[in-house]
Amino acid sequence: MKAPAGVDKILVLDFGGQSTQLIGRRIRQLGIYSEIVPGDARLEDLPLAGARGIILSGSGFSVYEDGAPEVDRRVYDQQIPILGICYGFQRISRDLGGTVESLGRKEFGRARVTLGSPSALFARVPDRSFTSWMSHGDSVTSAPQGFEVVGRSESGLPAAFANEPRRMWGVQFHPEVTHCEHGMEILEAFAVDICAAHRDWNMKRFLAEEREELVAKIGTRRVVLLISGGVDSCVVAALLLRSLPPDQVHLMYIDTGLMRQDESEEVRVSLGTLGARHVHVVDASERFYSGLAGVDDPEQKRRIIGDLFIRVQQEQMGKLGIDEAFLAQGTLYTDLIESGRGVGDKAAVIKTHHNVRSPLVEAARQRGMVIEPLSSLYKDEVRALGLELGLPASIVGRHPFPGPGLAVRILGAVTPEKCDLLRRVDKLFISELRARGLYDKIWQAFCVLLPIRSVGVSGDLRRYGHVLALRAVASLDAITADVYPMAMTDLLEISSLITNRIPEIGRVVYDVSSKPPATIEWE
Repeated sequence: MKAPAGVDKILVLDFGGQSTQLIGRRIRQLGIYSEIVPGDARLEDLPLAGARGIILSGSGFSVYEDGAPEVDRRVYDQQIPILGICYGFQRISRDLGGTVESLGRKEFGRARVTLGSPSALFARVPDRSFTSWMSHGDSVTSAPQGFEVVGRSESGLPAAFANEPRRMWGVQFHPEVTHCEHGMEILEAFAVDICAAHRDWNMKRFLAEEREELVAKIGTRRVVLLISGGVDSCVVAALLLRSLPPDQVHLMYIDTGLMRQDESEEVRVSLGTLGARHVHVVDASERFYSGLAGVDDPEQKRRIIGDLFIRVQQEQMGKLGIDEAFLAQGTLYTDLIESGRGVGDKAAVIKTHHNVRSPLVEAARQRGMVIEPLSSLYKDEVRALGLELGLPASIVGRHPFPGPGLAVRILGAVTPEKCDLLRRVDKLFISELRARGLYDKIWQAFCVLLPIRSVGVSGDLRRYGHVLALRAVASLDAITADVYPMAMTDLLEISSLITNRIPEIGRVVYDVSSKPPATIEWE
């Protein structure tokens, strides 16, 4: 991730933990730029210019495990405030002479923390006891020399320590998780009070610098953007059209047959509002249906779709004589993390995003021909950027839609018939949410067609219908998500409408899983 010039920043050292990006996002929420860097980078490779503080993130490793990522010990001597979170807490302890052990007393989920001696890190916390969010199997059993334990968990284990003279702090829990009480106050105390970082990060500044960078990189060459009509691709389209002469920008919409009801027409209307001169609409639905025939595995689906996207695009670019153009994508930072393309080499793959790990995309990336202007942003920042670019709220406020489309919302093999069925159901569900004033309160809502059928009764006759899952979540950035607490009356009425109006559906269920442990999408 690229740091804006002259902006204070907090460095987040990435040791492969899935909440690393969430730490960075929370710092950005404070109006302070955060930059995520490899946790095991050598000191001279760290972008310390403008860094006001350093956060050591979590990890799936144990600090005493072979191959566990280690911080360059010289980082501790830079006179820059340091906060260790979870693995980072244990890393500080082990590196500076404390002990970390596996006691068999694992702490996961909500846990009470009681504060002891006063500490600058907890100066904004109004209570001596609060509910934290734990996720660890190992524990710090003794703090390094010069560090004082300033908080303990309900099991009596050290939950926080501090060495105020050395400007080092550590917490065993995760203040970045929304379930942690006073978590933002703790991060604010570190970034603002301790690090004295200025709150000078905003979308207006990002936009000005990104436009300059696009002009410098692309020059007079042409750029092609695969556009879906979703928020991310529309924002990239607007950014390109506001930064470059319109004749340089080619927007290509590939109808995969995996889109939502009336999606193609809505995309045409959306593109018209952007002032694009070159819009290419390609119907490749038969190719996608053929490529996905009989494929059950979700990762294989994503790879097939990603490769087909690029093949169709390359063919069309060749026909149009623009095959040497840059490829622009609406890749977000969360896409990179979930695809295992975090800044370090310890990141796990949660699910492959077709615009990140497709071999053909990788080949274009290696040639330096991929433009991903949103890759350092989170979804809510993309929405703010869209408004800054003048996009209407109707586009910016749309629920996210996955690049592979309905293919990842049909569990099992994808067929045209299943896509048509899911389109009809999804349109009914979303229409009802809008009519009930719920759509804008929900981060993302959609239907999932399950690979099973269930016995039911229609009139006096036995019916064997599809099982449909409804999904609706509340979130700020898609990094974590809670089930949206929809009123039972709404659920009952929507379920009844679906089974009455769409007879192929015999049973409706509501997904009540949070992220984690689940993901928002089912595949």
